Parts: sequence; C-alpha cells; structure tokens
Amino acid sequence: MTQQRSLTDYGWLTVAAAIITVTLKLLAYALTGSVALLSDALESLVNVLAGGMAVAMLWLAEQPPDDEHPYGHTKAEYFSSGLEGMLILVAAVSIGWTAFRRLLAPVPLEQPAVGLLIVGIATVLNFIVARVLLRAGARADSITLEANARHLMTDVWTSVGVMVGVGVAALTGWVRLDAVIAIAVALHIVLAGVDLMRRSALGMLDTAISPAEQARVQAVLQRYEATGIGFHALRTRQSGGRRFVSMHVLVPGDWSVSRGHELLEEIEGAVRGALPTAHVFTHLEPLEDPASFEDQHIERRRT
Repeated sequence: MTQQRSLTDYGWLTVAAAIITVTLKLLAYALTGSVALLSDALESLVNVLAGGMAVAMLWLAEQPPDDEHPYGHTKAEYFSSGLEGMLILVAAVSIGWTAFRRLLAPVPLEQPAVGLLIVGIATVLNFIVARVLLRAGARADSITLEANARHLMTDVWTSVGVMVGVGVAALTGWVRLDAVIAIAVALHIVLAGVDLMRRSALGMLDTAISPAEQARVQAVLQRYEATGIGFHALRTRQSGGRRFVSMHVLVPGDWSVSRGHELLEEIEGAVRGALPTAHVFTHLEPLEDPASFEDQHIERRRT
C-alpha cells in the first residue's frame, strides 16, 4: 500500500507541474500573440486534465481485491492512459485548427524574447518532472506514470521546436512560420496520442506478458522439464504492474497428493522469483491420462 500511495503522490506532482506550466505558457502567449506558443499551452492544459485522471485511477488501482473484483483493480490504470491519449488527440485538433486560421491571416509577434524566456522556464520544469515520473513508472511498472512521463517529454520537445520556430519567425519577420510550427506540433502529438490509446486497448484485452518476461518463465520450467516433469496450457496476462501466470503441471500418476502439492509450491515460488509481481496458478495432472491433454485450450472440448 505504501508504494501505491507514493504513485498517487507522483500523480499529484504531475498535476502541480502541469498547472504551473500551462500558466506560464498562457502568459507567454498573451505577451507575444504567438499561435505556436498557444498550441504549446493547449498541450500542457491536457496534462492538467490527464494528471487529475491519473491521481483518481492510481488511487483506484491501489484498492485491494473484493468480491466483485477478485483480481484487484489494477486495470484502472489503462483508463487513465487511454483518456490521456484521447485528450492529446483533442488538443491536436484544436491546435491544428487555430494554426490553420493563423496561417491564412498571420499576426505579427510581440515581445518574443520575453515569451520565449517564460516558455523556457516551463520547459525545464517539464523535463525534470518527466524524468522523475519515468524512473518511478519503470520501478513500479505503472503505465499511468509512464504515459504521463512520455506525454511530458513530448511536451518538452514540442516546446523546444516551438521556441526555435518562434525565434526564427521573430528574427526573419516571416510570421507565417509561427503557424507552420504549430501545425507540425499538432501532427507530432497525434502520434503520441494514438500510441497511448493503442497500448491502453491492448492492456484491456488481457495482453500476454512481454517476450522477455515469458523467456524468464520458460527458463524456470525448462529446469523442471529436465527432471521428467511436463507442462502445457501455459497462459500469461498483465494488468497494470501485476502479472498473472497459469499452467498445467504433468507428473507421474502414482505420485501422492502431498508430493504433487510440494512440487507445485516449489514451481510457483520459482516463477515468482523470476517475476516478482506475478500471481501464479497451477493445475496438477497425471502424465499417463489422455484426458490431461484435452484441456489445453481456453475453449475446452465438449463431450
């Protein structure tokens, strides 16, 4: 529970940083009239909404299993990352439309140096928070924190591009470059939004654990297979930071229940040693019984 509370604290960090950042960027837009800076501010506004959603979903994910949710609530994180992906797309459309109108009717920039200085401060703040969230998300295997961190990093690079574009526009007098940069920002963040929505959808569909994690499980099972123990119907899935592994274990039919149970406990412990966040489920079957090989698929044969 302590770890999950700390994840919620990281969510509040995202909200606080986003509020400060969007305030600074809106101030920069008010001073300069730059539509590129406005587009940057709108993307940061998404961070405020996404951060609030992240706090709520991280809190829900930490709740213990109950009668209605015996596997816990960790999938709540996917709602947060999916919503953030949709918000990013909404921001992209808003940015693109505003920039297109400004491209047709360009407006001279005012006080660009002051505006760029303010955006620079906001960009440094975003970069620091993003790095903190990336490390925390990797430690806890939290897609919510990772989504927020990657969105912030997208915001950082967007801001860098915007500052370069606005600077060039101010120096050369080609004010339409301001709108061109804003349109490029919109196209760039569309990719980030689509990727987040794709990953969230895969998480909701009980996607298997990563190939690297599957290899660690297989390495454990191969040690036992060398002693004559069999395995089939191996299935895995992931839900937020949790991993679920189930399998059928085939042993000689003349084994006692006690001996089989001891083996299953040993195997489950070995798999958890390879995947510390895994919940392992095993089913014991006799090697010699043909019926043991008829239930390897999710859809069992009907008699």
